[in-house]
Amino acid sequence: MLGWVPRWLRAAFGVLVMALVIWFLVIPQFGQAERALDAITGVHMGYVLLGGVLVAASIAGQAELVRAILPAGQRPSLSDMVRMELATTAVSHTVPGGTAAGTALGYRLLTQAGVQGTSAGFALGVRGIGSALVLNLILWLALLVSIPTQGFDGRYTTAAVLGSGLLTAVGAVVIGLLRSPQATTRVVARVLRPIPFVDADAVPRVVGRLSDQLRELVSDRRLAVRAVAWAAAYWLGQAAALWVLLLAFEWTGHPVSVLVAFGLVNVLAALPVTPRGLGVLEAVLIPMLVGFGAPAYIATLGVISWRLLSFWAPIPLGTLAYVSIRLRQPGVQPDAEDAADELGTAGREHREPWTEWADRHAIRRRR
Repeated sequence: MLGWVPRWLRAAFGVLVMALVIWFLVIPQFGQAERALDAITGVHMGYVLLGGVLVAASIAGQAELVRAILPAGQRPSLSDMVRMELATTAVSHTVPGGTAAGTALGYRLLTQAGVQGTSAGFALGVRGIGSALVLNLILWLALLVSIPTQGFDGRYTTAAVLGSGLLTAVGAVVIGLLRSPQATTRVVARVLRPIPFVDADAVPRVVGRLSDQLRELVSDRRLAVRAVAWAAAYWLGQAAALWVLLLAFEWTGHPVSVLVAFGLVNVLAALPVTPRGLGVLEAVLIPMLVGFGAPAYIATLGVISWRLLSFWAPIPLGTLAYVSIRLRQPGVQPDAEDAADELGTAGREHREPWTEWADRHAIRRRR
């Protein structure tokens, strides 16, 4: 994709970025190294264990979200669904734009477990759109709550005003897509057309697909309620784990502050620049927590601990889960190493190329 850029320029840019990271991020931390070491040695392991339990519970909630959407006669057991969730998470955490690869693997595992293809595709589609909407709703509520609970602090007031305005606009678009999809599509296309990197010709197609998914989600009220409840359980479980891990290093920040920071960075992490926002999420979340009053070394330790449990731990666990799924399938008896290799191959085969991602999101790319 960047083959047109001279190699020497790419190398120089990499050296410059590394130098800036060391100068602005690494060197300033030397003065806090002693306090960070004291925080590590004095960490409350009970809170760390509780954080792990909350992360595990959130993953189980994500698995139950898919089960709740599937028809009653086609639902795998919760334990089987958790293993599938871990396997797909392992893939999505290891390749850029990994959500597409994880969804493809999830579809394959569900159909192999006896779920009809249409039911599996519908469940995974509803999970994706429903989870994104619930995350934005949680962020919107947290921003609204932040003003009366935290006072008219400039940090919260600015975030609340800007965030609420943006999310209110998103809500208006959602309602418009449900009640008048064609007119809303024309308005959205007209608004987005002047943006340089937007492919205006592809906007109606993308918005139309989103409208179809939304209408499917709300067509069954009971299904929508279950989907929202389990999606909320996932996000709130992850946010609670982050707050508990910060508490483990003795920062008693207000839960609303953590929830606002958590919601904002996860909305940002939806852009598939790196696998599940790896690096991007940490680089944004730590300064935000510092801005909300956390000492820099505690924010760093808390975020790293949370990412170890929520991002890195599911990779080996997901590999083991996939191995257990494959070993239990009738007529298929690969060894553990073969099954692990299959998981890596699945990630490489199903990962979404940048060009396809750009076309799917109506992003204009270099021809």
